[in-house]
Amino acid sequence: MLLRIAQLFQPDELTRIRTALEAAQWLDGRMTAGHQSARAKANLQLAEDDPLAREIAEAMLDRLWKHPQFMSAALPHKVFPPLFNCYAGGGSFGYHIDNAVRQVRGSAERVRTDLSATLFFSEPEDYDGGELIIQDTYGVQQVKFGAGDLVLYPSTSLHKVQPVTRGARLASFFWIQSLVREDAQRTLLYEMDQAIQQLTRDVPDHPSLVQLTGTYHNLLRRWVEV
Repeated sequence: MLLRIAQLFQPDELTRIRTALEAAQWLDGRMTAGHQSARAKANLQLAEDDPLAREIAEAMLDRLWKHPQFMSAALPHKVFPPLFNCYAGGGSFGYHIDNAVRQVRGSAERVRTDLSATLFFSEPEDYDGGELIIQDTYGVQQVKFGAGDLVLYPSTSLHKVQPVTRGARLASFFWIQSLVREDAQRTLLYEMDQAIQQLTRDVPDHPSLVQLTGTYHNLLRRWVEV
């Protein structure tokens, strides 16, 4: 499942974030890539312990954990601390698949990467190129969302970032370990949850809602890993 979560930040907040990121100290992005990925990666990145990165990441995660659509789709168990990158001057990232497990810097904690996420901070018209190309079961998807929008997709997907030939593409990226490992199961639960929510709005007293909600939780109980 590939999902768009819109407007995580408001325009005035995005302006402040972009201004801060543009003045930040950027490093070679290959420092967080695996051996194979590093050969295809050409971008800039904030250090994982950069105070600005931590400040923005905390705000992002606070909103995501309160966001009904994200919680329904991701069913998050752990979230790898968000990282921040910049593509400019022809920077790109060739086709790759994200590492299966990420270790949190300075910690023994490990996160299995079930879902990958990118939150865009630059407006699409402010740069040329930079599309996130994702190959999934429905074919090739091309993603270039507006500032403040997030794309969520399975980490098993082959994907790349097209060269940025004008301007700069500022974004955050991170991974989620879900309570439900399999994408097909998460998708089924998400679609069922969205249907239950719609029925609750349209026919809140319908007796079948109790049965449907019970079925959702019984499926979740069967598939969840904690």
